[in-house]
Amino acid sequence: MTISGFSYVRNGFEYGYPFLEAIQSILPICDEFVVAVGDSTDKTREAIEKLNSPKIKIIDTIWDMNLREGGKIFAQQANIALDNTTGDWAFHIQADEVIHEKDLPVIESALKKFNDDKKVEGFVLPFIHFWASYYYIRTSRRIHFYEVRIFRKNLLVRSYADSQGFRKYSSPDAYEQGEKGKKLHVKKINASVYHYNGVRPVDIQKKKLYTFDFLHNAKPIEEKYSQFDFNNVDRLEKFTGTHPSVMMKKVESQNWNFSFDPKKSVWKTKDKIMQPIEDLLGFKIGEYKNYKLI
Repeated sequence: MTISGFSYVRNGFEYGYPFLEAIQSILPICDEFVVAVGDSTDKTREAIEKLNSPKIKIIDTIWDMNLREGGKIFAQQANIALDNTTGDWAFHIQADEVIHEKDLPVIESALKKFNDDKKVEGFVLPFIHFWASYYYIRTSRRIHFYEVRIFRKNLLVRSYADSQGFRKYSSPDAYEQGEKGKKLHVKKINASVYHYNGVRPVDIQKKKLYTFDFLHNAKPIEEKYSQFDFNNVDRLEKFTGTHPSVMMKKVESQNWNFSFDPKKSVWKTKDKIMQPIEDLLGFKIGEYKNYKLI
């Protein structure tokens, strides 16, 4: 059984992504790690090279801005990396996602356990979403709780939508022609993805959000980002766990202060009504799942 890690990144330093930590976090259980590195101007490629691992394979790419609609550029980059993997299992880690070292044996054990069970096409992992600092996590119904991050390589799997998840397709042409694909049959692994999507200084977060909208074909409005406030979020809770060891240097060097003020929190009307009900029930009503649990 072999495991291929894969990811993509472009200007990781400029936008404050922990892309080096993401790669290093799963490298110990991977036989290879393929990363599609876009046309960066901030030494992103050079930094990955300096990791000096024989497991890492860099695929140089140029981002096609004609693929901005719906974030297709992200899916394309994920698929470029995926197409260059050779393992039995493909393990996707995005540039702002990190796995804790304590969970690597859990993941490896699950893959070995179900390696010969062809009904199991992949695995979903739970997410811990950090926001504003390394000491707060977002816990409202607006976040996604699980995503497909590991799947069998021998299936025709492609990145779905803007690379948030993955589906299997009848043929490469069908995928390119817009076939919706079929959801993967998956098991859950109790090994969290530490998602640092919202942790960076406010000026870099503004720039990152502005560019994210641009890459989804939205027209960024300067005023929206100039008035950005980390407190304008629905619900945060203090993080009481431990960070992955590869992240500790970043955690300890956080040079900005943040303290959540619930009085400034912003809720959509539906969420404000549904959240206490779901908290009581212990699950999200009508949760969208881009997979089929078995």
